[in-house]
Amino acid sequence: MTVCVTEFTDPGCPWAFSAEPHRLRLEWLYGDQGLTWRRRMVVLARTPEEYDEKGFTPAKQSEAFAQIAAEHGMPIDLSERPRMAATLPACRAVVGARRHAPDREAPLLRRLRLRHFAGELLDEPSTIAAAARDVGLAPERVRAWMDEPAVQAEVDEDAAAARRPMPAARALDHKLANWSGGRRYTCPSYEITRPVDREVTIAVPGFQPFAVYDVVMANLRPDLERRDDPGSVEEVLRWAGEPLATQEVAAVARITRDEAASELARIAEAQPLGTDALWRLRASS
Repeated sequence: MTVCVTEFTDPGCPWAFSAEPHRLRLEWLYGDQGLTWRRRMVVLARTPEEYDEKGFTPAKQSEAFAQIAAEHGMPIDLSERPRMAATLPACRAVVGARRHAPDREAPLLRRLRLRHFAGELLDEPSTIAAAARDVGLAPERVRAWMDEPAVQAEVDEDAAAARRPMPAARALDHKLANWSGGRRYTCPSYEITRPVDREVTIAVPGFQPFAVYDVVMANLRPDLERRDDPGSVEEVLRWAGEPLATQEVAAVARITRDEAASELARIAEAQPLGTDALWRLRASS
């Protein structure tokens, strides 16, 4: 193992969703050299009422989604939801997959995000069941995992860890958020570790430009060879093995979003999602 990234995240966070292009770019550059990921659930809301108590309404959520989608280019349905949704059930589903089907943890998190930002409610059993089916898991199995005390305990451990930011992260306090006991990581926050020499770890709290992660990687492992940029958007989609948003393709290919959209339109099918689309290679490509 060369570098391990612990990502503090939540299926319901639009900033974590908007940072997916950065994560994919890191995977492209370093993924074949031992870059590994550990995901920990922040648990933004255990009940819908937590949002209500903070005055965060569906109308305000829609406004926030519109601004974030415009600034960062990820596809989000901007329609006003009928109510706010807790993220705890989806976090429990992800941790259940982590414990019982670890190869499905990341795909399930991805599908929960996509369904959430397409307008579905994260705490509805139908949303979680559909996301489970998307990744080849039986919904009843996922439901059973979610009810396990050990899964809930692990979710609580994740949430507690997110509420103990590293001292270096505390120095960047504007990248943290309040909770009843103090400050916590926002999504996505990274703790990037070089395990070979006594757990050297660098905290990268909150949403950051890609250059920040690039600099951290260069300092931790200057010996790693960066993979050359892909030769085409088709290469990006084949590498990913799943539909990607325009912004994700652009980030991996290191081209503009407009360039990516133009090239994708020639070789891929668009699956509309909110403000943009996901792209899948045409069968003939």
